[in-house]
Amino acid sequence: MLKWFQALLPREERFFDLFAQHSKILVAGADALRSMLDGGNAVANYYQTVMDREQDADNITRDVLIAVRSTFITPFDRGNIRDLITSMDNAIDQMQKTAKTIMLFDQRSFTQQQQQMGDAIVTAAGLVQEARGRPMSSTIAGSRSSTSSTPAPIRWLSSPATRCTTTSRRSSTASTTSAT
Repeated sequence: MLKWFQALLPREERFFDLFAQHSKILVAGADALRSMLDGGNAVANYYQTVMDREQDADNITRDVLIAVRSTFITPFDRGNIRDLITSMDNAIDQMQKTAKTIMLFDQRSFTQQQQQMGDAIVTAAGLVQEARGRPMSSTIAGSRSSTSSTPAPIRWLSSPATRCTTTSRRSSTASTTSAT
């Protein structure tokens, strides 16, 4: 009797496909942002690509959030689904904000550190796509130990990214101070 009742309940099997689509869009947005950091004509050429990928990501995010609300049986916890898609969408939203800022200030040349940050963004997006393909059995089983700890590749990536940001800020501050 219980199996018959469960068969009537709405079930969504598309979550993993939607996460896969979003991660591909995340990588495409990161690639376009990194191409903008090559400077010159590349800025204008890739700006629209970043904007388009962000819109595509928003559409998938909306589909996931609607599916979470309308589905009785989800493959894992609803809160985790919302948190995951929101975090993925926040990443591409930050890429869009960066691209808008570059256009707003009409910046056409970039330092080596800024380009290295772009490389780090592309690498991080690739890690998201790679992680999306890993089995989620520990998440589904409710174990938080493997999902809450930062994976080694992310820890490895964050150190150079922090150095690039610090070096870039120091360079910017030094050039601003010397100009006054």
